[in-house]
Amino acid sequence: MHRTTVGTAGGLLITSGLLLGAAAPAAAAPSDVSAKSPDCSKVKCVALTFDDGPGEYTDELLDILEEHNARATFYLLGSKVGSHKAEVRRMAEEGHEVGNHTWKHDDLATLSADEIKDDAERTDEAIAEVTGEKPRTMRPPYGSLDDTAREAVEQPIVLWDVDTLDWQNRDVDKILDITKDETADGSVILLHDIHETSVDAVPGLLDELKGDDFHFVTVSYLFDGDLEAGTAYSDARSG
Repeated sequence: MHRTTVGTAGGLLITSGLLLGAAAPAAAAPSDVSAKSPDCSKVKCVALTFDDGPGEYTDELLDILEEHNARATFYLLGSKVGSHKAEVRRMAEEGHEVGNHTWKHDDLATLSADEIKDDAERTDEAIAEVTGEKPRTMRPPYGSLDDTAREAVEQPIVLWDVDTLDWQNRDVDKILDITKDETADGSVILLHDIHETSVDAVPGLLDELKGDDFHFVTVSYLFDGDLEAGTAYSDARSG
């Protein structure tokens, strides 16, 4: 399992086996387990993650995921939850995971510990008000962390190992090419449901990866609940 540390400028520095932050109790085991859930010790599993929503394309994305019987994780901005309660409620009801992506996308490496804690709590409460459950994991905007942020964050920190660059290229074919080339068993794939082209890419992405025998699960399911607060993770591969 890779743990990832990120510099204050937001650039990713991936380090295998490096524990970040003080030891903390493991995150709760995933609740989205059913008789039909894949055994990720026997089959290839990946986590699709969508940042910066919810937005105008989120409902369409949920339709696509439902059609393909795929689970995903949504890292939401707390400031958007109130105007998209139906979509957020649907995420939880349909077995997706809802994570904390801060209130309005501030760079955590620029904030004090108290500011980070206040931001996280405000976002957690907004999500819990709709879903009935506080997020199990969080993702820092830009993947940006420093020591203050790692110590202040009270949830496991989930980054990614596959950046589709959908926010930059806004091109369905490029998103599919990157995903196909870089995805491996245990990958965490970064997408953004605020971009129409990203949502347009999802059916092809699901078909492509299904053809390679991948199964789509939430972040907490992928890591089997084996996550510690204050530690950053990029993927669920061992070693």
